[in-house]
Amino acid sequence: MNNYRTLDDFSPKGKRVLVRVDLNVPMQGKRITDKNRILKVLPTITRLSKAGAKVIILSHFGRPNSQYNDDLSLKHLMPTMQDALKGFNISFSNDCIGTLVHSDVDMMKEGDILLLENLRFHAGEELNDPCFSKKLSDLGDIFVNDAFSVSHRAHSSISSLAHLLPSYAGILLQSELESLARALETPQRPLGAIVGGAKVSTKLKLLENLVKKVDLLIIGGGMANTFLYARGIGIGKSLAERDLAETVKNIEKAAGISGCKIVLQSDAVVADELKQDPKIETLPITSVPSDSMILDAGPASIAEFSEQLSKCKTIIWNGPLGAFEISPFHEATVSLAKFVGYSTKKKGLTSVAGGGDTVAALTQAGVEEEFSYLSTAGGAFLEWLEGKELPGIIALKVQNK
Repeated sequence: MNNYRTLDDFSPKGKRVLVRVDLNVPMQGKRITDKNRILKVLPTITRLSKAGAKVIILSHFGRPNSQYNDDLSLKHLMPTMQDALKGFNISFSNDCIGTLVHSDVDMMKEGDILLLENLRFHAGEELNDPCFSKKLSDLGDIFVNDAFSVSHRAHSSISSLAHLLPSYAGILLQSELESLARALETPQRPLGAIVGGAKVSTKLKLLENLVKKVDLLIIGGGMANTFLYARGIGIGKSLAERDLAETVKNIEKAAGISGCKIVLQSDAVVADELKQDPKIETLPITSVPSDSMILDAGPASIAEFSEQLSKCKTIIWNGPLGAFEISPFHEATVSLAKFVGYSTKKKGLTSVAGGGDTVAALTQAGVEEEFSYLSTAGGAFLEWLEGKELPGIIALKVQNK
């Protein structure tokens, strides 16, 4: 049972509904290169509009440093929004607070949709300023959070607004929370996790939390080098945080106590430097030359990882297993992604992945549609995996008490 309220719990007809979404889409010039974040919030927006709400959309866009920046104006998203919302009456307001916005809101009819200007043009948004929060709340009767990807931020439109108005979870947010709960809080076991990326230090809390909850933990990428180093294995001139060797040993001890099996690569793809078209070798992990860098897991590791994961009923993935952005060091990530995608599609595996690099890697592998759930969140997904309470979610739960 959810401990927050959803769209099923109120009647939106005639109400001014403030909907916080994340429209922070990637751009090249004025062209959107990935519309995914826009498409994912359409179910909430269209449902509220069809039910007769006056839908007022709130979002940030980039990092404008609390001042107007035309390149970061949400007006540039309007053509895409209008195209995605054909048949709906959508308009744009040149600010997100003030008399102009109030005038635009006052002119709205039931079913109308109004996109407000970038919240981060005002310093009050990121400062979680009570005055700014109150000005936002004056525009609406109800607040809906449909932005899990920024729910780890204690910002005005995420945290404070939920305390000032009756507040509910949108369809995307509800979907994310339910999928994540199924993956980590009430999973089908065995539960496996794949954690990659460059540094242990950025995912220390994540690793400490996961070893207490998962049955299998596969560690790849640069952070695996730190684990290998801590085990006394020569890693040449590979990227590693050698000063964290004792910390890593403590994580391994905690895993042993909780019954979590940590699996590292048994072979490596190495080169003398990270560059395009390098001269590479595939070697046993105990045979890495002193002048070489480990840049990907080798075929024996891929086979072993796949065998271990084949025993799992649920898998969580965060971070690539090698320097996937440069060929041929994408092979381990792509091969394992295809294996997990196939197991999800054909064998009933539950697979949840999140984080910007992770999504990019799975898209590169062509399996983004095959995973059970691909989180749109980056930092929020990571903090949730770390076991942290997210300010935006806390606010919704408080409202439900």
